[in-house]
Amino acid sequence: MSSAALILVVDDTPANLEVICETLGDVGYEVATAINGDRALKRIQAHPPDLVLLDVQMPGIDGFETCQRLKADPTTASIPIIFMTALSDAASKEKGFAFGAVDYITKP
Repeated sequence: MSSAALILVVDDTPANLEVICETLGDVGYEVATAINGDRALKRIQAHPPDLVLLDVQMPGIDGFETCQRLKADPTTASIPIIFMTALSDAASKEKGFAFGAVDYITKP
C-alpha cells in the first residue's frame, strides 16, 4: 500500500484532469479522478481520499452540492476540500467557504 497522500481531483474537463494529475503525480501524490459530483461521492465512499480538489461548475451535482453532501456525512466531513474553479466572484468564494471548503483557487 502506498504511503503517498491520495488526492481526488473532480473536474468535468479532461484537459484539466490531465494537467492536474500529471502535476500532482510528478511531486509524489497518488491521484484519483472523477468527472462529476455523483461519481466523486461514490468514489469517496469506497476509497476516502486525504484531500479533494473540486471544480464548481459541473453537470448534474455541482461542486457546491458535492461539498455540502460530503460535509453533512460524518464519515466524510473531515476530508479537506479545495475548490478549483473559474468562478472568481466574491459571492461564489463566500459560498464555497460557507459549505466547508478549506481553500478556493480560481483557474485562469
